[in-house]
Amino acid sequence: MPTTPELRIAILAKAPLPGLAKTRLTPALGAAGAAALAERMLRHAAAQASGAAPGRVTLWTAPDATHPVFTQLQLQHGLALEVQPGGDLGARMAHVFATAFAAGAGPLLLMGSDIPALDAATLARAAASLQSRPAVFVPALDGGYTLVGLRAPLPGLLAALFEGMTWSTPQVMHQTRQRLAALGVSHAELPALSDIDEPDDLARLPPGWFGAG
Repeated sequence: MPTTPELRIAILAKAPLPGLAKTRLTPALGAAGAAALAERMLRHAAAQASGAAPGRVTLWTAPDATHPVFTQLQLQHGLALEVQPGGDLGARMAHVFATAFAAGAGPLLLMGSDIPALDAATLARAAASLQSRPAVFVPALDGGYTLVGLRAPLPGLLAALFEGMTWSTPQVMHQTRQRLAALGVSHAELPALSDIDEPDDLARLPPGWFGAG
């Protein structure tokens, strides 16, 4: 009897270096403070993903995989490390899915590293959604999305989702819905969450987090 491939999770992450990570938060936190918050969010994301899919999480790093935090997380949680390719966000996300599916991976959730509210329970709900739908999203409050999950490769799906999208705009999730409908692909959506990109987003950090007050 055939078995269902196990869920895998991929995380896109920049090295938490001043001047590289979360630069839009620099006016509020300074370059070092923004990098420190980026590191905390990355550690949280790795822990939550590992709780939902232990031993089946890949950290896709930028600009390379040499930062000590990446190595620490690899050892702590048993993560795999891969280096993000060049190109815009869509090209990088398409590469993650294409690589996973080419290797025979089953359902895959792809998330960012800057969503403190995206916890293991939410990841489990997203994974469960893929049992009945070919795609799942967790929208972002700013109009984008914080997670995309795909059950399996479908013809034209990666191109529809990731090519020619105007990223970092309030229209991303709306355009994604339109493209999925045009392709005839149904999807599930979980409640929207906040990613932490702009100084105003700091008010949505969990109580006690660095930068919350």
